Amino acid sequence: MNPVNWFEIPVNDMEKAKSFYEAILDIEISINQMGNWEMGWFPSDKTGTGTTGTLMKSEGYKPSHDGSLVYFHVPNIDNTLSKIATVGGKTLLPKTPIGEDGFIAHFEDCEGNRVALHALA
Repeated sequence: MNPVNWFEIPVNDMEKAKSFYEAILDIEISINQMGNWEMGWFPSDKTGTGTTGTLMKSEGYKPSHDGSLVYFHVPNIDNTLSKIATVGGKTLLPKTPIGEDGFIAHFEDCEGNRVALHALA
């Protein structure tokens, strides 16, 4: 079992962040309210590998470059980086080889969070 099972990405503008991640990852995010937490849930397949998480809008959640770094697996980093530039994000670390484990890149999302990408090719 992988040790990570959930992540939360802080946001100030849920609709803007939802549109951003849907555009760059070609997914649908569902908005849910749990008490004082406004959450944008990423898709989940409980029978698959990996993890899922949420966009999180609530007191105490502040978008930032500091802290934990979430990596999204994508089929093609170059294609994803080009989408990021068109929907309000920017590349912080361009596509970088990491040996036999493929490639990574870091970007700033539309809310100011530092997030990362991973691809095998």
